[in-house]
Amino acid sequence: MLHKKEPNPLNVFNLRQVKSAPPHFDYINIPLTYNLETSLAKWIKKNCKHRFYLSRNVVLDQQRKTINVLTIGFEENKDMSYFMLACPHLKYN
Repeated sequence: MLHKKEPNPLNVFNLRQVKSAPPHFDYINIPLTYNLETSLAKWIKKNCKHRFYLSRNVVLDQQRKTINVLTIGFEENKDMSYFMLACPHLKYN
């Protein structure tokens, strides 16, 4: 049996993914691999409810070498927690 879901107003007005990094978001950096950006954006849009930020950045690692990372920010802490625990695209060593 299919359940009706109420539409998310942020999706209707295309406001879920913000274009600039707001200071009140919580951020994480993930090492960038091929095609990870689009896969993560699709997963977040499908499984999380609030606004998010997704962008490629260059940061320094512990040895002061530059590495490419994907910076992901979430407006709500619970969205970030769910993303870190349930996203199948994240692989830990």
